[in-house]
This record gives sequence, structure tokens and C-alpha cells, in this order.
Amino acid sequence: MNADLTALARAAGATLTEQLAQRFADRIDQRLLPPGARLPSVRDCAQRHGVSASTVVGAYDLLQARGLVEARPQRGFFVRQAAAAPRALAPRPSDGALPAPVDATALIRSMFQAQGGRPAPGMGTLPEDWLDASLLQRALRRVGSPAAAVGWLRYGDPAGDAGLRAALSRRLADIGIPASAAQIVTTVGATHALDLISRTLLQPGDAVLVDEPGWAVEFARLTRAGMRLLPVPRGADGPDLAVVEALLREHRPRLYVTVSVLHNPTGHSLTPASAHQLLQLAERHDLTVVEDDTYAWLAPAHATRLAQLDGLRRTVYVSGFSKILTPQWRIGYLAAAPALVERVVDTKLLATLGTPGPLEQALACCLEQGTLRRHAERVALRLAAARSRTERLALDAGARFVTPPQGLFGWVDVGTDTESLAQRMLDEGWLIAPGALFHATPRPTTLMRVNFATAQDARFWRSLEALASAH
Repeated sequence: MNADLTALARAAGATLTEQLAQRFADRIDQRLLPPGARLPSVRDCAQRHGVSASTVVGAYDLLQARGLVEARPQRGFFVRQAAAAPRALAPRPSDGALPAPVDATALIRSMFQAQGGRPAPGMGTLPEDWLDASLLQRALRRVGSPAAAVGWLRYGDPAGDAGLRAALSRRLADIGIPASAAQIVTTVGATHALDLISRTLLQPGDAVLVDEPGWAVEFARLTRAGMRLLPVPRGADGPDLAVVEALLREHRPRLYVTVSVLHNPTGHSLTPASAHQLLQLAERHDLTVVEDDTYAWLAPAHATRLAQLDGLRRTVYVSGFSKILTPQWRIGYLAAAPALVERVVDTKLLATLGTPGPLEQALACCLEQGTLRRHAERVALRLAAARSRTERLALDAGARFVTPPQGLFGWVDVGTDTESLAQRMLDEGWLIAPGALFHATPRPTTLMRVNFATAQDARFWRSLEALASAH
């Protein structure tokens, strides 16, 4: 155990009670302990931080006095539903600990915080040293001539840079999806593409089918837009088609947002038979299927995609580059039928006016020169080795993969509630993604998602094994 990360500062200018209260207040302030979240039991918290039970009770009393938490008889302490912004309780100890990821925004916020030099097994991106900054620099230099820069002084094409859309059309043809440049709209990342589609096709109160387990950000985004989520169990072959059909008959949803290839978090990919049957259901029930192919560059080109079989009739294809190129170049795109594209462009104009032309031109250069393809091939080889090493470490630590390791993520059973485990691991400096994040209605689970690229540190698995067995 790393004492610098777990121990409170006994020589600090505040009491241990005040320091512990401040630690929880910070997490509540940053919305990383959301309203309704349960604080650890007094006994568990005392053991975790190496303090007495009376210190914990005093810290919880301080939080309660500030209106941040409430005590529920026989149940414990919970973050209040309308928690006010906390005032400083004490000088903050420089312990480097991160707040616990307990909901969708929590995990996202954690991505923007320093990890103290440690890899974060719960992250959703590749490590920085796997990415190629020089590739980006070369591409920007190529498109940064004085003549080209003149065009940067005005708004670009509302649908996106024409050169990039042409390059994307060729990219889609390589994986069997027929889409002209006119059928493609660039976006500020794949999440923006998903948002534009739902804003164009849905109204508050509409029902939407989603994969379960699935991506918490999509659940949160749709819910905040006023949609009703209808979870569809995800299996090895794809969605549970019997559940899909039953939900279609009963609720008449207008949209199904799904991941066909290297599903997050299970790693499963859709089989041709399941894809064919799903499209038949979509046709019979007037359903639009949004295919999120965020991990396209990590998947084999021959993988089955709904848009291949459907030709973008009832499907809308979405992808992006943050997972393979850089998280900060927020460039995504969607491909759809021509009539829908015009409506999406109108929505895009209202939302963002346009997208960053210089970055889109640089990305087009990466595609046309083949540098992105070669980079993706190197990453795929490195990721295969990382999967092998992570699988060995996980099995040695007593964890079990509930789905075959594929792609970037592993879906792992550790034998104890992972939401509680996430807070204990974070006190040791490790960010994990508990399984509750991946359910439309959070529930206790012993599953968690690990990033193969960032879960190769044996120290992480030793800490996880020790904490999981101790609880």
C-alpha cells in the first residue's frame, strides 16, 4: 500500500477528522460522489484510512452539519439530493488521491485529472505514449501553408471539410459501407454525432433501445435529453433479439443505439446472422439503428457491421478518431441516407455552426497519406501483446474474464462489489471502472471494465486482489 496516497497527513494543520471530512467534501463538490451515493460504513472507512471509528463519526458529523450528507437510520450516511457547494473544511492535504468514479460524469472527470504517473485501468483511451504526436505535427505542417490558412478565416462547409469527407467515403468503402461524400457529416467527436442524431430524430419522452451493459455516457446523455431508455441485454452474438422484438411491440421505440464491433465493455462483436435478423426487425417496426463504431480502427476490416448489410437505409453509421489518434482532436462523423443528412446538417448548424476545418484537413492528410493506417496497425500489434499480459495478471490475481478478451477492453469478474471496490482502489491511487457504470439502471455487480493498454502493471492486480479478498 502506498502510504502517501492512503494516509491522512497527521502533521497537517488540521485534525484527522477535518482532513477526512474535507476529502469527502471535495468528492461531493466535484460531483464525483453524486446525490444519493452511500458513504463507506464507519468501520470500513476507519480501516481504509487507518484512523479510529470516532474520527470517522466526527468527519461524517461535520459533513452532515454542512448539509452535504444525511444519516438514514440503520442504513448509514448518504450524499444529500440537493447538496450545496461545500465550504472549505480544512486545508487540503496533498495526498494526490483522486475522487471515486461512481457515475458517468465521474469517470469522465477522472480522465482530466493527473494520475500521479500511474496508469489508470479504468480509462477509456490509449496511453499517451502509444499515440504518435509527430504524425499530428507533420499533418498540421502540411495543411498550414499561407495559401491554405486564408481559408481558415471564414466558416467552412456546414457538412464538414470536403476533402475529409471524400477521404472518409474511401475509408468506409474499404470496410464495405457504401457512402458518398455527400452522405457524410463531420462532428466534434463521435459523441457529438450521436447527439446530433438524437436531436434530429427524437423528442423528449421518446423511447430508445440501448445495449446493456453499455456506455454510461450515452445513457446519461439520452436521459438528460428526456428520453426513456429501454435496455437490451447484450450477448456473445449481439443483442437479445427476443427482447428487442418484445420492446418494439410494446413501446414502439424510434431509435436503437448499439455497438456492433468490439462492444464496450464486453468486447463482443455482432454475428452476421444476428445482424440480418436485427435489420429485419428494424424494417418491420420502422426502427432506425444507430451503429456506434468508435473502435473501428482497432477492429478487423472484415467484422460485420449493420451499415454494410443495410446500405444506410435504416442505419446511421457513427465513428471517430479519439481512440486511435488523440482524444483532443475532437473529430467524428456520421454517414446516413441523403434525406437524413440534410436534417442533421441543419441540427449541426444550430448546435455548433461548424467544425474545425484545419484539424479536419490535417486528418484528411493522415488518411490520404496512409500514416493513420500504419499507426493503427502498430497500435493493434501492441494492444494484442497488452491483452495477453493483462489476461495473465488478472487470472493470477483471481479475477475471471466473463467474455473472451478482445479489443481495448476486458469485462472482468473480481468476486466483490466493484462500486465499493472502486473507492478503496482509488485510495491506493488506481482508477477503475465499476460495472454499475455500464447499466442503464445502476445495480450492484462484481464486474468491472479494464483497459488492456493501461492494466499491465502487476502492482494494480496485487492491490485489487488484496482489497477484493479483504472485503
